Amino acid sequence: MYERILIATDGSELAGKGLRHGLALAAALRVPVVVVTVTEPWMPAFDDALALSADPAMQQEYREGCAHSAQRILQDAVGQAAAAGVACETVHVPDGFPSDAIVQVAAGHGAGLVVMASHGRRGLGRVLLGSQTQAVLAKATVPVLVVR
Repeated sequence: MYERILIATDGSELAGKGLRHGLALAAALRVPVVVVTVTEPWMPAFDDALALSADPAMQQEYREGCAHSAQRILQDAVGQAAAAGVACETVHVPDGFPSDAIVQVAAGHGAGLVVMASHGRRGLGRVLLGSQTQAVLAKATVPVLVVR
């Protein structure tokens, strides 16, 4: 049915549910997974933009922190995949916008299914916080399994 499954995670507890579900599905189907995490670009608050965007040391510290966090998230995913008996490749997309990066990685790695978690926010919460899951659903050319 699917030759490869992409699982998106940000390391949160909710994303962990998506990771576990995706790994269980991959184990049942005996297919490998690609686990992706995306770290967003440096974007200081508007009132700090002039001061902080000019400080390369802070930007470097931010990037290093993102890389360290991504490494931790992906190592945890590899451990869970190994425990489930699933072959796992990992991808960290730095300085990316999550929905765009998830769709691009899925296409680039030949994933036939994207698995990701969603809070299922509605109304003002969705407007204010956005919905990466909704954006992936709109842009993906393969099926997307949403875990709530």
